Amino acid sequence: MKLRPNPGGPGLSACFIHQLLENERKAKKYAVKRGLNHIEEDKKLDKDGLDAENTTHSRLLTKKQLSDMVVGVREWSKKLGSIRLKLKVKTVFLLTKAHDEELIAYTRQVTEWLLSKERDTPYIVYVENTLEHNHIFNASGLVSKEPSYEGRLKYWTEELCAKHPHTFDFVVTLGGDGTVLYASWLFQRIVPPVLSFALGSLGFLTKFDFEGYEETLTTSFREGITVSLRLRFEGTVMRSQKQDRNRKGSHDLVEELLGEECDNAHTHKSDGSYEILNEIVVDRGPNATMSSLEIFGDDEHFTTVQADGICVATPTGSTAYNLAAGGSLCHPENPVILVTAICAHTLSFRPIILPDTIVLRVGVPYDARTSSWASFDGRERVELHPGDYVTISASRYPFANIMPQGRRSEDWVRSISRTLQWNSRQRQKSFKEWQAQ
Repeated sequence: MKLRPNPGGPGLSACFIHQLLENERKAKKYAVKRGLNHIEEDKKLDKDGLDAENTTHSRLLTKKQLSDMVVGVREWSKKLGSIRLKLKVKTVFLLTKAHDEELIAYTRQVTEWLLSKERDTPYIVYVENTLEHNHIFNASGLVSKEPSYEGRLKYWTEELCAKHPHTFDFVVTLGGDGTVLYASWLFQRIVPPVLSFALGSLGFLTKFDFEGYEETLTTSFREGITVSLRLRFEGTVMRSQKQDRNRKGSHDLVEELLGEECDNAHTHKSDGSYEILNEIVVDRGPNATMSSLEIFGDDEHFTTVQADGICVATPTGSTAYNLAAGGSLCHPENPVILVTAICAHTLSFRPIILPDTIVLRVGVPYDARTSSWASFDGRERVELHPGDYVTISASRYPFANIMPQGRRSEDWVRSISRTLQWNSRQRQKSFKEWQAQ
């Protein structure tokens, strides 16, 4: 089955995925407005004074609204996994692994192929702005070789990706899983479909061999693609508004977040949100002593943790830091949140798996000996002072990962067997029958 994009009206992207997610966002915005008038038993989880009617942050949704949102994204993921999308691709975004000169030459090769007059469509190709004056990429030589390339070879910046993601219809990455994570980081909201060529070390997310890139791209543009919507998390840093929070014992974070007397108090203020594909880690940072952390789920206090840190991973990130910390492997289509302690100071703390309809909060108690540090997909590094916390919830902006044709479950099992040597051992020898004497 093929699904063709609706030409639509003004303001709509030519990419069907963009249109689908934009329509989903508008529908959920209406659901938030309607839910605020009809659902009284659910409460907003963050007391920062923000109006949920005018925001897209999933952490501010009620329990029912968040459940409806994640179920909706889950249903779209199932539908997209069983059909082939025929996209009208005009603008292609190229992302290359950083600090690898060999891949810069590959980037030039793909760029020239896309710009060639032999293509059915006069593609517009965006490459990173650092390549404009790179001697290996040699942009000026490329344009002088064929003047028609001028005006169709452009350069992207992080600001362009953040503010105008609809500029791009299709993303091609050349590198490893880290390059794919960088693509997720660049597109903090709407993510164009991402096709990843395996030119890195591992390859959980890079599903296509570069040797056949011409055939792969031609087939994708002409015959369509199969998309897997990977769950992403929305992580928000919440700062305590208490002026005297450094006084030991003057406040209790659990009572502050859950106490009835604080239901209408603006105890914390948002200090930045991030969309992440792998994990959010809260750890001790450069401190010599372990972290003291409080973990909340929705409107309940789960536990207090003494450890080097906590790793909260998506199913996609289960093979990364989560696995190194002792967490479970998890199929990327599972709608779950994986919570794993990093070197816990107890023998009884075991990794837990929670539904993606929960809003987690990981905070630093006011009486903690030291501050902690939060990192988002290993990039942004933020200090959490006593009284601060991080909210973690399912994002309404999933990562659109292009998959090869075939069975996705088998592909994931093959990938962990290939890269991790999962359950690899010499086969047990059978018993030999006794020889009659």
